Amino acid sequence: MKVHVVGCSHHNASVQVREKLAFNPDQARDALRLLRHRFPGSEAVLLSTCNRVELYLASEEDKRCPTHHDIAAFLAEYHGLNPLEVFEELFERTGQDAIRHLFTVAASLDSMVVGEAQIHAQVKQAYELARAGNSAGSLLHTAFQAAIRVARRVANETAIQQKRVSIPSVAVGEFAKGFFERFDDKQVLVIGAGEMGEETVRYLRDEAATDIAIVNRSRERAEALAERIGGRAEPWERLEELLVQADIVVSTTGASEPIVTWDSFRASHQARAQRPLFILDLAIPRDFDPRLAEYPEVYLYSIDDLRGVCEANQKARQREWPLAEKIIDEETERYMRELNHRATGPTIRRLKELADNVKQDELARLLNKIQPIEPRIAEEIRQAFDRAFNKLLHPPLESLRSEANDGTPHGLLDALKRLFRLE
Repeated sequence: MKVHVVGCSHHNASVQVREKLAFNPDQARDALRLLRHRFPGSEAVLLSTCNRVELYLASEEDKRCPTHHDIAAFLAEYHGLNPLEVFEELFERTGQDAIRHLFTVAASLDSMVVGEAQIHAQVKQAYELARAGNSAGSLLHTAFQAAIRVARRVANETAIQQKRVSIPSVAVGEFAKGFFERFDDKQVLVIGAGEMGEETVRYLRDEAATDIAIVNRSRERAEALAERIGGRAEPWERLEELLVQADIVVSTTGASEPIVTWDSFRASHQARAQRPLFILDLAIPRDFDPRLAEYPEVYLYSIDDLRGVCEANQKARQREWPLAEKIIDEETERYMRELNHRATGPTIRRLKELADNVKQDELARLLNKIQPIEPRIAEEIRQAFDRAFNKLLHPPLESLRSEANDGTPHGLLDALKRLFRLE
C-alpha cells in the first residue's frame, strides 16, 4: 500500500516553472483520464492552483503506483517539456510525509498567504474532479476527507484564519494602495470572471472604486459577474481599447498563454500617451508578457511579486502555528493508524476465514460421530469451539493491530502469511 505526492509549489519553483506545469480544469480532467489508463492500479488527484501543481497518488500495491520519474515524464509529455528539466523542479513526499503535506496544504499553512480561505475550496474541487472521473478511489477518498476535516479544525480551533487574508486582499491592500491614494476616480479593467477576479474587485469596491469594466471570453460569465459586483460587461473584442482607458488592470484568466503580448500591447501603449498603468497579473500561466514591465509607465506585478508581503503576513501568524501544527500532527497520526490497520485487513480476514473453515469442518465431523445428541449439548459444543478458536487467534491478531499503530507491520504480516500459508 502506497500514498505519495509529486509536485512543485511557490516554495521550490518560480512562477515561470509553475505556469509551464499548470492545468486548467479541462486539462486536469484530461490528465487524470490519461493517468488512469497509463497506471490502472493507481488512484490520482491533481491539485493545480496559482501557487502549486501537485499530483496525489495511491495504490493498494506499491509496484502499481507511478514513481517520481513516472510523474515527471508524464508532466513533461503532457506539457511538451524536457523530462530532465521537469524532474529537477519536482518534490516528492511518501507515506506519512505525503499525508502531512496534504493536511498542511488544505489547512492553508503551506500557502503563500497563510490562512487564506481559497485553498480549502480548491482542495475540495480537485478531489471532486477526480471522483467524477473515477480517478480517486477509497485510499484518496479517506485522505481527502481527512484533509477537509483538518482544515475545519484549524479554522475553528485557531486564530490563523481570523481576518482572513488572501492574495487579492494583499494585491489591493498592499500594492494598489501603495500606488494610488484614491480609487473613486480610477477606471478598473478586470480580465477574467473567476473567483480570484471577483474577490479582487470586491476589495477594490471597498476602496471606493466604481468604474469597473469586465471582459471575459464567455460574455455570459462577464455579465453574471458584472451583475454581482456592480460593474459593466464589455465585449472581449474591446480589450485593446479598454487597455487604453484603464488605470488599473486585474487579470485572472485560465488562458494557457499570454493574452496581452509585447506586440499586441504596443498600439495600446502609444494611445495611452504615457499615462501610468497598474497591472495585477494574478493568473498562472501569466496573462501579460512580463516584458511589458520594461515600459516606464507600466507597473506590472505577478503572483511572485507578492511574496515579500505574504512572508510578513506569515510572521504575524506565527503564534498560532504551534496549535495548528499540533492538530495536523494528531490528525496525521490518526490517519496513518487507520491506513496501517487497513493494510492488515485482508490478512486478518483471510486468517479468520481459514480458522472458521477448519472449525466448521471439525465441528461437523464431531457432531456426526456422536449423533444422536441433544440440541442443548450440541450448542454448548459449538460455543466451546468458538471460544477455543477465538482465544487461539486473539494473541496474533492483537499483536498485528498493536504493531499497526506504530507503522505498517510488514514483519508480522509476512510471518502470518507464511505460517498459515495465506494467499
